[in-house]
Amino acid sequence: MDAMLFYVLVGAVIVAAIGRWRGWPAPLLVTVVALAASFLPFIPDLDLDGHLLLNLVLPPLLYSAALDVSFVGFKRSLPQIRRLGIWLVLITAAAAGLVAWLIFPALTLPGALLLGAIVAPPDAVSAAAIGRKLGLPRRIMTVLSGESLINDATSLTLYRVFAAIIAGATLTVWDGIWQFALAVVVGVVIGLVFGIILHQLRMRVADPVVIGTFGLLVPFGAYAIAEHLGGSGVLAVVAMGLYVGFNAPRTDYTTRQQEAPLWLSADLLLESFVFAYIGLQFKRVLSDLGDESVWHILLLSGAVLLVVLLVRPLYIYPAHALARWQERARLRRWDRAVAAGRFDESRQRPGRPPVTAEQMKARLTEPALDWKDNAVISWAGMRGVVTLATALAAADIAELPTGPSHAIVIVAFIVTVATLLLQGLTLPLLIRRLGVAGDADEEADAAAMAAVRARSREAGKAFLASQRKVWAGKYGEAEMKAFDMFASRMTRVETDTDQAQEVEDSMPKPSYEDLVALSKGWLHVRREVLLAERDADNLDEELMRELMTAIDAEELALDTRGATRTPGRA
Repeated sequence: MDAMLFYVLVGAVIVAAIGRWRGWPAPLLVTVVALAASFLPFIPDLDLDGHLLLNLVLPPLLYSAALDVSFVGFKRSLPQIRRLGIWLVLITAAAAGLVAWLIFPALTLPGALLLGAIVAPPDAVSAAAIGRKLGLPRRIMTVLSGESLINDATSLTLYRVFAAIIAGATLTVWDGIWQFALAVVVGVVIGLVFGIILHQLRMRVADPVVIGTFGLLVPFGAYAIAEHLGGSGVLAVVAMGLYVGFNAPRTDYTTRQQEAPLWLSADLLLESFVFAYIGLQFKRVLSDLGDESVWHILLLSGAVLLVVLLVRPLYIYPAHALARWQERARLRRWDRAVAAGRFDESRQRPGRPPVTAEQMKARLTEPALDWKDNAVISWAGMRGVVTLATALAAADIAELPTGPSHAIVIVAFIVTVATLLLQGLTLPLLIRRLGVAGDADEEADAAAMAAVRARSREAGKAFLASQRKVWAGKYGEAEMKAFDMFASRMTRVETDTDQAQEVEDSMPKPSYEDLVALSKGWLHVRREVLLAERDADNLDEELMRELMTAIDAEELALDTRGATRTPGRA
C-alpha cells in the first residue's frame, strides 16, 4: 500500500504537470487518466478510509484556499456566499435525499438524506482553476471561492446529524439547529485563536523556514481540536486562513516569499492525489454493482445527478432576484435616514478610518452580478473530495445495510465524476460564449493603481522631508546633494530597484547603510499606504497583494545587493 500511494502521487503529479504545461484543466486530466488506469491489470485497488482522507487532505487545502481569498471581498460578498454555502446546500441535500428515498426506499429516509448531504457541496478546486485560466472577474471568483470555504461545513454538519439518526440517536429539528450553531461558533472561535497565535509567531520569529513549517502543521491542529470539541473543523481552518491571510502583509516579506511557493506545491500535490484517487475508484465501484440492482442503482445515480444539476440554477436565479429586491428596500430606508440627518459623518469611531455616507451605502449593496455571472456560477457545481470521502466514511456506518451503503458510495462516485467531466469540460465553453471576462477589473485596477501611486508619492514626500533633517545633521553639502538626487528618483519612479547602486558610487563610505535604511523606510511607507487604502475599501485586496509582491521583490533585491557587496566597498 505504501508503494502504491507513492506511485499514485508521482503519477498524478506528472499528469497534472503535463496538463499545466499544455494549458488543460489539470484536475480533469488527472481524473480521466486515473479512470483509464483503473482498468490496467497491474493497478491494485487503492482503498483509504474516508475519515482519514478528509483529515489528511481537507485541512491544508482549505487553509491554502483561505489564505488566497480576499477577506474584504469575502466580507462584501458574504450574503451571496451564505446563500450558496448554507441555504443551497440544505436545499440540495433535501431535494436529492427525497428523490433518492422515492427511488430506493431501502435507503430509508435518514439514509437518503445522508446521501443528499454527501452530494450537496460543490468543490471549487477545478472551477477556480478554470476561472483563473480564463480570467473570470473577481466578483465571480470571490463568490465561488467563498462558497467552497463554507459549504463543506454545512454538508459535514448535516452528515453528522443524519449519521447519528441512523445510529439510533433521537434528534429533533432544534437539535440539528443547535448542532449547526455549535459547529459554527466553536469552529470560528478555535480558528481565530489558532490564527492569532500563528500570526503572532509570524510577527516575532524571523526564520521563514520555521514559520512555513508551522504553517503546514497548524491547520491539522485547528481542524482536529475543533472537531473534538463538537465544532466545525472546516470553519476553524477557514477562519484561521482568512485571519492569517488578511494580516500577512504586516509580516516580514521573507515569510510571504517563503510560503507562497510552499503552498502552491502542497496544493498541486494534494489536489493531484485527490482527483487521481477519485478516478482510481471507478473499477471498484463497478465491481460493487450487483447484477440484479445495477439498473436500479444507475437510475438512482442518474436521478440524483439530475437533481444536483438542476437545483443549483433553479435556486440561484430566484434567490438573486429576492436579494436584489431586499437590497433596494434597504437602500430606500438608508436614503430616508440620511435625508432625515440620522447619519453624521463627523461622529466616527476613534482609531478607525473615517466612513462617508456613500461608503456606508456601498456596504449595504452586494457586488453586482448579472444573469451571465449567475449562469457561470450555476454551472460551476463540480463535486470533489468531500463528496467522495464522506461517502466512503458512510460505508463504515455499521447500522447501514450492505446494499444501501454500496449504493451511497456508487451514487456519490458517479455524481462526482459526472459533474467533473460534464460541467468541467463545458464550463470554459460557457464562459467564452457568454463573454464573461475580467476587462472591467483591468480598468478599475488601472485607476486604483494610479490613485495609490499618487498617495504613495505624497506619503513619500513627507517621509523624505523628515529624513532630510536627520541627514542634514550627519552629512555635509555633497552628501545632501546625493540625498536630494536619491529622493527625487524615489518619488518619480517607485519601482527602480537599481537606485541604491547608482547613487552609492557618489557617496562616502558611512552613507551606504543610511542609504539602505532610507530605501527600506520608503518601502515601508508604500506598504503602509497600501494597507491603509485596503482598510478604507479604496483598493481591492487582490490588487494590493500584487503591489505588495512587487515591493517585496524590491526589498529582496536590496538585501541581495547588500549581501553580495565586496568588502572593499562600504
